[in-house]
Amino acid sequence: MQYGIAFAPLVPTTVLWIGLGAIVVIAALLLLARARGAAIRVAALALILLALANPSFTREEREPLSSVAAVVIDRSPSQTFGDRAKETEAARTALVDRLKQVKGLEVRVVEAGQADGETDGTKLFGALTSALSDVPTDRVAGAFLITDGRVHDIPANAAAIGFSAPLHALITGRKDERDRRIAIVAAPRFGIVGQQQTVTYRLDDQGVAGQQARVTVRRDGEVLSERQVMSGQTVSLGIDIPHAGPNIIEIEATPLPGELTPVNNRAVVSIDGVRDKLRVLLVSGEPHSGERTWRNLLKSDASVDLVHFTILRPPEKQDGTPINELSLIAFPTRELFQQKINEFQLIIFDRYARQGVLPISYFDNIARYVRNGGAVLVSAGPDYASTTSIWRTPLDTVLPAEPVGVTEKAFIARLTDVGKRHPVTRGLDGSASEPPHWSRFFRLVDTRNVTSPALMEGADNKPLLVLSRQGEGRVALILSDHIWLWARGYEGGGPHLDLLRRISHWLMKQPELDEEALRLAVHGRELQVTRQTMADSAAPVTVTSPSGATRTLNLTAGDPGQWRATTDAGELGLWQATDGTLKALINVGPVNPREFSEVTSTTETLAPLTRATGGDTRRIADASGIDLPRIVPVRSATSFQGDGWLGVRMRDASVVKGIGVLPVFAGLIGLLLLIGAFAATWVREGR
Repeated sequence: MQYGIAFAPLVPTTVLWIGLGAIVVIAALLLLARARGAAIRVAALALILLALANPSFTREEREPLSSVAAVVIDRSPSQTFGDRAKETEAARTALVDRLKQVKGLEVRVVEAGQADGETDGTKLFGALTSALSDVPTDRVAGAFLITDGRVHDIPANAAAIGFSAPLHALITGRKDERDRRIAIVAAPRFGIVGQQQTVTYRLDDQGVAGQQARVTVRRDGEVLSERQVMSGQTVSLGIDIPHAGPNIIEIEATPLPGELTPVNNRAVVSIDGVRDKLRVLLVSGEPHSGERTWRNLLKSDASVDLVHFTILRPPEKQDGTPINELSLIAFPTRELFQQKINEFQLIIFDRYARQGVLPISYFDNIARYVRNGGAVLVSAGPDYASTTSIWRTPLDTVLPAEPVGVTEKAFIARLTDVGKRHPVTRGLDGSASEPPHWSRFFRLVDTRNVTSPALMEGADNKPLLVLSRQGEGRVALILSDHIWLWARGYEGGGPHLDLLRRISHWLMKQPELDEEALRLAVHGRELQVTRQTMADSAAPVTVTSPSGATRTLNLTAGDPGQWRATTDAGELGLWQATDGTLKALINVGPVNPREFSEVTSTTETLAPLTRATGGDTRRIADASGIDLPRIVPVRSATSFQGDGWLGVRMRDASVVKGIGVLPVFAGLIGLLLLIGAFAATWVREGR
């Protein structure tokens, strides 16, 4: 029960203040004049003013409210290292039980810091604010954090917490922990194919100094270098960018003896290779209708540097025209096929036959160029089946089919079962129907001894498109010279641009067109695993999260040749996947996630803030187990911690359940007070 006085003025407050001023002036004048009854007159005026203020006696019935203490549990990935998870659960159980034994204390428990694939670092104070958002600050008794100390949203000062009560931090882990990690200092996102890019990394050891580690650098799984690196040393290395698309650079250090976790001993950088200029050599054996199709396709791409030669007058042609009257240039065969052949990413022979232009030894150079990583595309017509065919050169060692004749009849090209799975031909526009919505071809080169399965077939199920790998290089063979009919829109045409571009990109080793591949991609909070294969089934894939947790995914069939599965990408950092044959890596979020940059437990990060609130930061684990301090309720103090105990600030907050009001000047009591005041004044004046 609480008693008090309340005012409900009958006139504006300004009038009351003016009246008070007037009474003060009158009282002063009466006192200066030493008038009789001055005190009684002033008292009477004061009673009138008090009546206008309308005072009332109040009586409040209040119910005390409980004080509120919050317990925030750190569930970040770093809390899974060592015995921290067990320590956290033991501390939670003991702390909550002790807090509930304090009379008048409400306990709220909230878990925070869970990996969600988006938040970089451990955010506990945001969760603390949310847990106490509906609690007035005068009811907050304090907060407890059970964490490893690696918190990344620590307020700048105690006032920013939002309440005036102690904050305590209970630290899991051991004081003597050690850990090693690879930190990426600088890495480019893009690089020109054929050039070097510089990646800079640092070897960080926590808990030890002066240690050495063997650091291995890989590119797309291939070991590039191994070297000894000192703790704290920064290393810059040049990485060649061999192909377009993602070039996965993996940097891994040997484990530190007794370290907390090896998951951050590896870092991955993805450098997207970009071709500055694709140098393509197109050699047309003679002018024909399809020649412009190739030229238009290659010239439409600004990244292609095209060198095009058409043989207009072969050496064996003798028509008596003087050489000085011909507007032709000599074919620079020696320069192109001997001196500068390795400068081209792709060589295209378009209806080319041996006409005495290229010596036989140059075809040997071309075959060697393919085996060493080059690419050749042959667009064959009747020339390929003639006695002057380029098959009858040293190039036959890399060409995937031997010509035996020519079929002259109309047919519609179709995808083979292999072609439906291959990335080059899968899903070509119009291929889903039977027959495909493509115009007819009227000529096909017959072949035998085909070394690779055909992706497309023509008349009588004969091969039309064959792709082959030879050594480090690649070869494509198109066994009809009528693809120009698609480009001209004959009978509706066909997907010539899409097909020819895909063939060219496959020849130049674009990774997304590889027949066998394992890929990882992040879509929102999901990690998608895609297995491209020409086989009838795909093996299960084992996925390893940044914290080291593994899970096995069974893939389901998607588009022909593709098998997919998805899983929750709930952690930032390096994800790995393997099916036992292929391996894929992807970095989710920043290159150096804060969650794994420092994983050893510490009291130093939270200590300044807890001390500023009167709380404390202390470790709770030792060799014997969990050593949790006593919880002591404290009414008023500046320090809420001591030897073996931590305090909570008990509040005196309450809520009004009922109220009684007695106006002083209402009714008979007020009337008697006023009459008495005037009567006293009259009596004094009458003496």
